[in-house]
Amino acid sequence: MHPAAVLQFERMIGEYTAWRAIPCGERSPAPAWWWGPAMALRTSAEPLPGEWRAALGLPQQATYGSAAHVFLGAFTGQTAVPWPFDFPRKARIPDPATVRELHPQPSDDSAFQP
Repeated sequence: MHPAAVLQFERMIGEYTAWRAIPCGERSPAPAWWWGPAMALRTSAEPLPGEWRAALGLPQQATYGSAAHVFLGAFTGQTAVPWPFDFPRKARIPDPATVRELHPQPSDDSAFQP
């Protein structure tokens, strides 16, 4: 397996465990950037390292392919993906009564001469 794919999968496992640690009601949908690597590795038969198996809750004989199916399963029933700032927790929408109004500011168009 290519070292870059292993590094990317390691990052995904860290994100997945952080994402799963958040209560369901506050957790964002699964991020779209998991899709590509999971699809690429879904048929891989290489054994998964032990610490990664434990983090994903997989059995002893788990492969990269079975780990990829964990990520693909996170998309089940999902109809939208989060924005990067909404991951791993949904962004809180502030109370409209406390939001300050932003007024237009004069612009400096001197840099753009006709």
